[in-house]
Amino acid sequence: MTDLLPLPVIFEPAGGSFELSPGASVSGPAELVDGVRLALATLDLRPAEAGAVVVERDASLGSEAYTLEVTAEGVRIAAADRAGAFYAGQTLRQMLPQGAFRTVAGPGWTVPCGRVEDAPRFPWRGVHLDVARHFMPKREVLRMVDVMAVHKLNRLHLHLVDDQGWRVESRVAPRLHEVASHRPRTIISYYGEEPAYDEVPHGGYYTLDDLTEIAAYARARAVTIVPEIDVPGHASAILAAYPSLDARATGGRTPEPFPVLDRWGISPAILSPLPPTIDFLTAVIDEMLGALGETPYVHVGGDECVLDDWAAAPEIVAFQEELGLEGPSDLHAWFLRRLADVLAERGSRAVVWDEAFVSGMLRPDTIVMPWRGTGVARRAAEAGHDVVQTPVFPLYFDYAEAASEEEPIAIGDAITVSDVAAFSPAPESWTAEQRARVLGAQFQLWSERLPDGRAVDYRAWPRGCALAEVAWSGAAGPEFASRLEGHLGRLDALGVEYRPPAGPRPWQLGGAGHRRHRPGAVRVDKSMKHLEELTHLADSTRPSV
Repeated sequence: MTDLLPLPVIFEPAGGSFELSPGASVSGPAELVDGVRLALATLDLRPAEAGAVVVERDASLGSEAYTLEVTAEGVRIAAADRAGAFYAGQTLRQMLPQGAFRTVAGPGWTVPCGRVEDAPRFPWRGVHLDVARHFMPKREVLRMVDVMAVHKLNRLHLHLVDDQGWRVESRVAPRLHEVASHRPRTIISYYGEEPAYDEVPHGGYYTLDDLTEIAAYARARAVTIVPEIDVPGHASAILAAYPSLDARATGGRTPEPFPVLDRWGISPAILSPLPPTIDFLTAVIDEMLGALGETPYVHVGGDECVLDDWAAAPEIVAFQEELGLEGPSDLHAWFLRRLADVLAERGSRAVVWDEAFVSGMLRPDTIVMPWRGTGVARRAAEAGHDVVQTPVFPLYFDYAEAASEEEPIAIGDAITVSDVAAFSPAPESWTAEQRARVLGAQFQLWSERLPDGRAVDYRAWPRGCALAEVAWSGAAGPEFASRLEGHLGRLDALGVEYRPPAGPRPWQLGGAGHRRHRPGAVRVDKSMKHLEELTHLADSTRPSV
């Protein structure tokens, strides 16, 4: 029981224990009981009028908060909402033997007596999964939801669109999934080398029915899906399907169309900002929201945009002047503001990367993800925007955990479990008003070098365990390292192929076609210095590489 992770606000152990057997009874309000039963699915608890597990509604507790008490007579849980009851069930699961994290229960388990009072420090405790660079089948997304739920992580940000692929069925614009969802090959060479490709087609997309299923599955486990349609840049895949939306195609021109990109890095492909593009995106967003159901947040990107084609197109320049805007950067801001207005009309808040904040003109309710560092995060908070901390260091998990050739290939190095555990989402050096604007934190899994679910496991965990504790508890608590060591047994039981603390297992270095890491080629400290400088430039939207 001392290995609870994330660490509860209050944990008071007591003498004695209670025997909890499969099929034991559980009583209480149906909604809350359902949350507890799902968290403890292996036990197959049976609803009854009275039970070994008693669940009560306590309206005085906040959202996601709970109390949990185990005595020799039974288990008592109190929560104000289903999420709180679900998290109480997850904590109770951690108090059981590690077999509780398998799909088949033992004959009965002993639960140590004690009391827990718990509530999250931050409401946004997120995971970003890039399914555009490498497609992750639906089973991998549902599995990520399961592992997130164990750690009380509650936002799954799905990066659904990029130069290398569009990943959602569209019935209003079917060429998006027919054309934009696949590429003929993928680059495999190191950064700076002569390009080499695998010559293997790659692709995939989620049907609208898949989105409905994913959202419902996540919602039941207290996870909110945050879809991202990254515009107006990173648009190669969209423009491969619909070249008429290309900024170069205005004024009746017919440029050479962009292909779905087969390499990493930045493409100059950018959507036209004219009204037909807004109409097109609105129709696609409406279709996506219809599949997802209630969607409080939609990410619209705004990052790494090359605006040269806007400045070179007379029709776009005339539109910009008609709006009374001074230059392409202002038009970039207008475009994202217009999409945020569309979302607000549909009950969703827009989320953007920090380039959109630097461009200006954001709706006051737009959430900023400051990936280029805590400096721009503080500026966004000072300007009155809610922020979700997403800095490259220490929350970009596509960086290796060690500057070593004994690691699978990564974008750079190094970000360790200790680096993540030391992160403070709301630094004490900030004012109280600025700290109050921090909704939470989120780790990013960019998938250029994550070809499958096994690679995602390796990069995500156990660094994700550290972020889970920081985001739930506000900071890594006492004896985090020793509690994490005990927690790894739960990940083993779940079948999570995490990176061992001592380094990768032989097979985790990569199979055929995958290369080892090149230490020192891209250092995260130098990357952060460069990115921070870019946030102060007038041309801040221009890509970092």
